[in-house]
Amino acid sequence: AGAALARPFDQAWSEQVASWQDWHAFCHQSIGLEAMDQALDEQFATSRMVLRCHLDKVYPGAMVASLSVPWGNTRDDRGGYHLVWPRDLVECATALLGVGGEAEARDVLRYLIATQYADGHWNQNQWLGGTPFWQGIQLDETALPVLLAALLSERGQLAEIEVEDMVRRAIAFIVRNGPATDQDRWEEDRGINAFTLAVSIAALVAGSGFLSAEERSIALEVADDWNARIESWLFVADSELAERFGVEGHYIRMAPRDACGDPEAVYKPFPIRNLERDPGLSYAEQVSTDFLQLVRFGLRSPDDPAVRDTIAVVDGLLRVETPTGPVWHRYNHDGYGEHDDGSGFDGTGRGRGWPLLTGERGHYELLAGKDPAPYLHTICAMAGRNGMLPEQVWDSDPIPERHLRSGSPSGSAMPLAWTHAEFVKLLLSSRLDTSFDCPRIVFERYKTKTDGSGSSVWSRNAPSRDWREDTSIRVILEEAGEIFWRQDGATEWQQVPTTESLPGVHTALVPTSAMPAGSAIDLRLEDSASGSAPEEYRLRSTRR
Repeated sequence: AGAALARPFDQAWSEQVASWQDWHAFCHQSIGLEAMDQALDEQFATSRMVLRCHLDKVYPGAMVASLSVPWGNTRDDRGGYHLVWPRDLVECATALLGVGGEAEARDVLRYLIATQYADGHWNQNQWLGGTPFWQGIQLDETALPVLLAALLSERGQLAEIEVEDMVRRAIAFIVRNGPATDQDRWEEDRGINAFTLAVSIAALVAGSGFLSAEERSIALEVADDWNARIESWLFVADSELAERFGVEGHYIRMAPRDACGDPEAVYKPFPIRNLERDPGLSYAEQVSTDFLQLVRFGLRSPDDPAVRDTIAVVDGLLRVETPTGPVWHRYNHDGYGEHDDGSGFDGTGRGRGWPLLTGERGHYELLAGKDPAPYLHTICAMAGRNGMLPEQVWDSDPIPERHLRSGSPSGSAMPLAWTHAEFVKLLLSSRLDTSFDCPRIVFERYKTKTDGSGSSVWSRNAPSRDWREDTSIRVILEEAGEIFWRQDGATEWQQVPTTESLPGVHTALVPTSAMPAGSAIDLRLEDSASGSAPEEYRLRSTRR
């Protein structure tokens, strides 16, 4: 401080201003953006500046989710959002990558490589130095760093960073533990979630280019199989919601892991923990905006009937029109937000509209051939003072004494770096006329390939009761084991050996491709190391 006071202030100030002006000019030059609407241009400059300001100066590549604390001092929260979430970090790094921040994005990738666990996953969140804070594991936070590496590679910007080992371990973790996640991206529930599943499939495809031929084959087989099973896990037909909104069916917010083998499992109760009183809904009665990621990453067409039907249900339940534009809730009966009287979230409350979900909807509209500009302008209009974009906006009647106005920032985190990143990416996507943050290899693969024709995948984490006709069954185990199988009616068991295809991923191929639809096999697993009793399963071939 003393040294600073000994220096003329005007000189320090002019250098600071010039440095920022040079960076903004570099951004415009790097991406070649023409002059835009003034509101968009100003918000674009603010958002990329906010992202850069959130980068840490001590640990290069680290970035906290927000320099704010949601609802301030209403509760004693030591962490607030002053932590690194790998998901938020990658969402922000890909936005910086699009505005000329290749060096910053590479720093983020290096930071992620340095903080990855040996088994391939990352902390749910952590202090800047890598010390874990919360203890959950989220599959999308393992997949997104792979996508960052793929996007940098696609643009020729890896600069000789060695990513192969990081990608191999991350993909192995996804294959071993997916398709269900211990926590979804909202950090609340366990199961199969459309956003997490889409990101995981994309990572398996995009990351396969860093693997050996054998490893690549396994990663792509799993990606294709999971992609082919999305509807069997996450789409329900003839539900009460479908009848209410006049559609055939809809994607659901989450499916339990049991849904891999039991389609009726989605009708079990699915508690909502951030409400004072749980409404007692089943999995089939809860919807979210997460399914839009299936379109954003090219796994489903914007015109797919299942997507369009779910749009109708989600708009009926989650969309709120505010004076500043439309905004969406995360899922029906969400309780993460202020109470009705405007008091802060205290473990329960009522979920509010998220501007970043307006951005995600804008990406869908873009891919559906429509103009995303209204969604960009809506996000701009929801900004607080000086262009700060919030986590949530108030979407009920005004409460002046609490400074809550419909369509304006609530007491949630502001600025939320992820919201600024989503605005930047939607603007970039609108200029490119495609999804900016999805590697091209993923879009290209699923333009034509959706039937999972390689193999049908079976694992203990996804114990399916069927396989698709004309395919063999790829059995995946976390440890080496003995795999036996026999066709229905046979008395003798046949054995197939396992091989370690990825770190901690042991697989074997059961030759069922010649069996007609309707055939059945028994599958027996024996763990020679533990000496535990054999596990037996029955699978049946189904038509494509």
